[in-house]
Amino acid sequence: MEYFATLSPIVQALLATFFTWGMTALGAAMVFAAKDISKRVLDIMLGFAAGVMIAASYWSLLAPAIEMSEHMGAFKFVPAAVGFVLGAAFLRLVDRFLPHLHIHAPRSEAEGVKTDWNSSILLVLAITLHNIPEGLAVGVAFGAVAAGYDSATLGGALALAIGIGIQNFPEGTAVSVPLRRQGLSRARSFFYGQASGAVEPIAAVIGAATVFLAKPILPYALAFAAGAMIFVVVEEVIPESQASGYGDQATMGCIFGFTVMMILDVALS
Repeated sequence: MEYFATLSPIVQALLATFFTWGMTALGAAMVFAAKDISKRVLDIMLGFAAGVMIAASYWSLLAPAIEMSEHMGAFKFVPAAVGFVLGAAFLRLVDRFLPHLHIHAPRSEAEGVKTDWNSSILLVLAITLHNIPEGLAVGVAFGAVAAGYDSATLGGALALAIGIGIQNFPEGTAVSVPLRRQGLSRARSFFYGQASGAVEPIAAVIGAATVFLAKPILPYALAFAAGAMIFVVVEEVIPESQASGYGDQATMGCIFGFTVMMILDVALS
């Protein structure tokens, strides 16, 4: 831990997201351990992932952003509000143009720019869309620690990385298992499943470098990552978790995921 604290925030973010990517790969590897996983289990896992993302958006991103803006007096809400809306708007643009396919949807319901890509690639791109704000959030969190704000701690950044890593496990499974159902080999299903997490280290480095080099935008960047994550949760993760008739179980999974992330952040910050 002491050695990790001496590293630059960019290296810290990169190492942390190698962990989150590894958890995606571990989840994707479930395709080797089980012949199939029921839709109920997948929906509960997606609900859990949604809960973690919601909790992380507030405890690890929005709350610190507001604390960092205390000097603005009555207008301390401005960075958090502006960044949050911009983050959601950014993901809306990505969602509109990036070809992707929701987990339980048929090929005919693919979103984004029209393409002839097969459903396997489109499904991977959908989970990749989930992972952009997650990687960005981890990078910004480590950048905030380096900036020296009291509200940003190394323990809090690590808690965020651990929480996102935990929820990446079900996301990896949610890609590899449906691909296996579509007839892909276990090896190819695993490859595509873990590949969906490869964007996280890239987004993390961008986030950490941005706030490290431009400290004044840090509160906006934290809220931007939160807005992007909440957009993904509301637009894709929660609807996908409710699509197969196991809404109550998925909702309880969401509550449990929120609780786990809240405990991690409070305990480690």
